[in-house]
Amino acid sequence: MCATNIKNEPNRKPLPHRIVLLHKFCLAFQAPIKATCEGILCKTGFPEDVYNAVISRGLNEGQPLLNVGFRSCDEKRKVQFESSEPADFRVGEDGVVYAARSFQLSTDPTEFIIYAQDKETQEQWQVVVKLSIKPTFKIEEIVFPRQQYKPSSHLQRQKRDWVIPPINLPENSRGPFPQELVRIRSDRDKSLSLRYSVTGPGADQPPTGIFIINPISGQLSVTKPLDREQIASFHLRAHAVDVNGNQVENPIDIVINVIDMNDNRPEFLHQVWNGTVPEGSKPGTYVMTVTAIDADDPNALNGMLRYRILSQAPSTPSPNMFTINNETGDIITVAAGLDREKVQQYTLIIQATDMEGNPTYGLSNTATAVITVTDVNDNPPEFTAMTFYGEVPENRVDVIVANLTVTDKDQPHTPAWNAIYRMTGGDPTGRFTIRTDPNSNDGLVTVVKPIDFETNRMFVLTVVAENQGPLAKGIQQPPQSTATVSITVIDVNESPYFVPNPKLIRQEEGLLAGNMLTTFTAQDPDRYMQQTALRYSKLSDPANWLKIDPVSGQITTIAVLDRESQYVENNMYNATFLASDNGIPPMSGTGTLQIYLLDINDNAPQVHPQEATTCETLQPNATNITATDRDIDPNAGPFAFELPETPPSIKRNWTIIRISGDHAQLSLRIRFLEAGIYDVPIIITDSGNPPKSSTSILKVKVCQCDINGDCTDVDRIVGAGLGTGAIIAILLCIIILLILVLMFVVWMKRRDKERQAKQLLIDPEDDVRDNILKYDEEGGGEEDQDYDLSQLQQPDTIEPDAIKPVGIRRLDERPIHAEPQYPVRSAAPHPGDIGDFINEGLKAADNDPTAPPYDSLLVFDYEGSGSTAGSLSSLNSSSSGGEQDYDYLNDWGPRFKKLADMYGGGDD
Repeated sequence: MCATNIKNEPNRKPLPHRIVLLHKFCLAFQAPIKATCEGILCKTGFPEDVYNAVISRGLNEGQPLLNVGFRSCDEKRKVQFESSEPADFRVGEDGVVYAARSFQLSTDPTEFIIYAQDKETQEQWQVVVKLSIKPTFKIEEIVFPRQQYKPSSHLQRQKRDWVIPPINLPENSRGPFPQELVRIRSDRDKSLSLRYSVTGPGADQPPTGIFIINPISGQLSVTKPLDREQIASFHLRAHAVDVNGNQVENPIDIVINVIDMNDNRPEFLHQVWNGTVPEGSKPGTYVMTVTAIDADDPNALNGMLRYRILSQAPSTPSPNMFTINNETGDIITVAAGLDREKVQQYTLIIQATDMEGNPTYGLSNTATAVITVTDVNDNPPEFTAMTFYGEVPENRVDVIVANLTVTDKDQPHTPAWNAIYRMTGGDPTGRFTIRTDPNSNDGLVTVVKPIDFETNRMFVLTVVAENQGPLAKGIQQPPQSTATVSITVIDVNESPYFVPNPKLIRQEEGLLAGNMLTTFTAQDPDRYMQQTALRYSKLSDPANWLKIDPVSGQITTIAVLDRESQYVENNMYNATFLASDNGIPPMSGTGTLQIYLLDINDNAPQVHPQEATTCETLQPNATNITATDRDIDPNAGPFAFELPETPPSIKRNWTIIRISGDHAQLSLRIRFLEAGIYDVPIIITDSGNPPKSSTSILKVKVCQCDINGDCTDVDRIVGAGLGTGAIIAILLCIIILLILVLMFVVWMKRRDKERQAKQLLIDPEDDVRDNILKYDEEGGGEEDQDYDLSQLQQPDTIEPDAIKPVGIRRLDERPIHAEPQYPVRSAAPHPGDIGDFINEGLKAADNDPTAPPYDSLLVFDYEGSGSTAGSLSSLNSSSSGGEQDYDYLNDWGPRFKKLADMYGGGDD
């Protein structure tokens, strides 16, 4: 520890001379003697009782200030440091004191205590630290602290025990650049060739190139103006190495603080600030806070702002209604008299000035504060009249009978303006309500329950108007907030009504026509109108059983009442009647008569189902049947079942057993009955008084059965037969098929007739369909044409090719090759074969390789003899062109258009 902790530090008093000599003596010996020297010189604790440090006034958070240099004789001892002012200063594990926050020191010396405590033994030491503000001076030279030089490629971390005071450099310097700051030197530069360098942000880290150092002389310089608002301080580290790159000195920290200049105006966070204050507020009421920021150092005068109000608009009722806290920007009221109904908004111009508001040196900026005076309920609603009038027809609901109007000076459509109407008297039965119109704030008196003119002819209501929100403290409800509403009820013609409605009577069914049932009358509520007696009529009578006397309302029957009718439900029959008056306008009312029909035994029981199937053997052959009766108890079941005496075969073949009140079982009496369909009559008697019986026919189908009792023979299917509906459906299908066949036959015959009508029944001698006509010859007569007319003769008279002169051929004559086999038509062909003959000739011509071009003369067939058509060459075309009119060719269609253009073109 002697070799590392006994040093002369800048902020520590020099050690006595003999101690320094002893220190050097210890270093010259080997380890055993060296340990003895350390025991003599080492003392745990702070080497000084008071540390004095001179620093700049402005401190930045994390800025190192000094090293208290705590010494420990045990390297394993763990010491914890604490500051008596932890909010302002903190101590690192190596004893370096740092600023805990950014602030300005006072002009008086700052004093605080540093505590050191052993974590294991809890032993404690303390030292006093005094900080003084140093005057601005320029550091000419920084010298590396001396240490033993051991050339090595491996760096050994050394405990720093001194701190270089920070260098203060003003921002926005005008140069010239590079501007020299300080010279960094090692006292070993006399014996070694050293190289200096600096590292850190601003040197070799972004932003690079701001600080440079001469590697030979160690002169540190700045290359450009600095801006504190961008970077307030630079933390650099200086290095000294030999020519081989070996570290000669431990790196030292250099802090460069950028001194703030007042180069930024205050800026408000918002150019327009909005605030509110209730009307009638007392002086001192908080309104809002405006905030401005200054990019300059907030701990210096350059960044200390002060606020003030430059103007107020409007200036009523006082030009100074508001004031502002010059440090915080809080705006409060200073005068009474805020009234929204007079002034709804104030506009203040706020100024912020730095340099603590110094108007000479400080920079200023302005913003606008808009203060809205909010409404409070200091004006109750007042009626525009003391009495309101209205009228309503009787029996009408949801009708507005009166419109109550009020005035309120508070802000519209707010709780302080919205009116609520409350009735305090005149409506004990709750027949009226008052709704508020949201747009006009009027009170709408509305009828919610029907009013009877014969009971109440007029209402006088007492109404109070209030606001949704409570009145402000000290405001009373004036008499103008209460009014009366006089409502007159108008008599109208009302509908008659039956009493009772509906009317229920009990009547036994079977009542014959012409009997009087009851009297069903109505009443007219209009006692003060001159009207004749009511008239009655029938409105609804589904079964048409009743009629009513139009004057007396007496109801009589016109048909027999039947409980089993389809119009009766649950023994109840409903009929509706109408009662009408002769008022203006005429009114009518309806009443319902309900007749509860009592059952009588008027329906005989029937068997169900009416068809059954059983086996032809004795076992199993039971069939279950059920008796049904449209009557109800006691005129229905239990039923009695029996077989008739005649014919005798019924009881001989069948037997019936009742198994319950409504059910019985029919079975064979004999061992075997031939398969077939049998009609079995069954006599069923109900329990009415007197009883009613009937004989029902049950169709029983007897068939062969398997062991499970299911029919298996075909006779069962044949015997079962088809129902009426199935037979009708089959007949309809057969009729439809016959109609379709008949229509097809008629259509085929008609088509054959049309085909025969289209055939050309021409005699073979007169058949001219195969004539070859050439229309594009413009020459003279037959003597001018070198035609071989023999080609137009009958094929059987044509000379063979062998007798024709060699080399003599027409230009359009077929070349001499093997002739294809064209079909030969009979001398007297049937006209129906002409089409087939032509198609066969066409196929032969298409397949003929010796056929001439399509525009050559082709011989298809003999044209027949005895033709009455003359030669086309006999037409004198050269002399007749100017004598005939060929314009009619234009009417013959597109096929004759070319011919019409040639001959119908006039002189052209």
